[in-house]
Amino acid sequence: MAQLKPAALPLAVSLCCLSALLPWSAAASYGGGKPLVTAITKDAATKLYTAPLKDSRPLVLDLSGPLIWSTCPPKHPSFECHHHVCAHAHSYHPPDCPRTGHGVADEDDPFRCKCTAHPYNPFARKAGSGDLTRVTVTANDTDGKNPLRPVSFPAVAACAPHSLLAKLPAGAVGVAGLARSRVALPAQVSRAQKVANKFALCLPSGGQGVAIFGGGPLFLLPPGRPDVTTTLAGTTPLRRNPALPGYFISARGIAVNQGQVQPGPLVVGLSSRVPYTELRADVYGPFVKAFDRATAERKRVTPAAAPFELCYDSRELGSTRLGYAVPQVDLMLEGGANWTVFGGNSMVQVDDNTACFGFVRMAREEKGAPAVVIGGFQMENNLLVFDEEKRQLGFSSLLFGRQTTCSNFNFTLAA
Repeated sequence: MAQLKPAALPLAVSLCCLSALLPWSAAASYGGGKPLVTAITKDAATKLYTAPLKDSRPLVLDLSGPLIWSTCPPKHPSFECHHHVCAHAHSYHPPDCPRTGHGVADEDDPFRCKCTAHPYNPFARKAGSGDLTRVTVTANDTDGKNPLRPVSFPAVAACAPHSLLAKLPAGAVGVAGLARSRVALPAQVSRAQKVANKFALCLPSGGQGVAIFGGGPLFLLPPGRPDVTTTLAGTTPLRRNPALPGYFISARGIAVNQGQVQPGPLVVGLSSRVPYTELRADVYGPFVKAFDRATAERKRVTPAAAPFELCYDSRELGSTRLGYAVPQVDLMLEGGANWTVFGGNSMVQVDDNTACFGFVRMAREEKGAPAVVIGGFQMENNLLVFDEEKRQLGFSSLLFGRQTTCSNFNFTLAA
């Protein structure tokens, strides 16, 4: 395995040898109960977020994905059908994928049933089949200020055909599922490191963001700032969708300029798969009309740049340290907290002189779809803490207000 470079400190994963199927303690070197840290990069072409999780090559981070999957070499180990992780890998079945059972006969041993998983590429809307195997995740543990030292452990993952890489960022070799599943990355880090089953996600708008698996603390530059995970703007309960392994919360309503325009309760999902927040048609209409009325005096740009409906001459919007000076949007959440979206997360710069209201109508209103799906742009430069043990989501609000960003973690290896 290539040695990690201290300057980059990627979270690297390489396919392991046959020893990966030994018990955890026999095949891993653990870091003694500390969280693990990785850098996050936003791909400009696809607007997806990646981390260097396999041989220093990118895996796409997927908040809705129930497992880790990547391409595999011809020879690799596999689990048997009766292994308990095989059942976990089949807990959530990809859409439009025939149910073909949990395994097939091993080519080398016809009396052995080899576990077959079904990795899903949500960006191409395609599923595949491949052996359930182990990969070696190598990261750095952290004190929340710097990476400390390398840590490796074997993680359950599914093999996938090369064709399943369609529409992923250039160079990406698979997907790292972060959802509420026992074989998603956060749960596997929790078991391997003996740390809390939670993770802090700080998506970048540019440069490198950061994720810490296993909890906090998290300190962002400049020095002397408090731990961001202890100074959150609010928390709200995490809710489950029996058919989907992702993250859902409940909103009491939506407000524009502190005036409620959409009553609740509303089911709200969080997705790193979609670039901009999507709203169901019945919610989108009154919401956009309210923002339109609140900005009636602002100079418009027509026709609007797709996929947006409202675009403005950005030279006349005015600016604050929280982005353009536009009406704030509030998700009024269960528990009483508001997730406030300021100009830095509501206005998308589409060219030098044009900024558009970065919310879109939901394109596919599938049965049981949430009313709102918060997309990547609205999560950027906000710290989100997904705490499976407390079953709650914590959020910081836009970090510009603290004069920092998600790109301000110090990835220099601690001395």
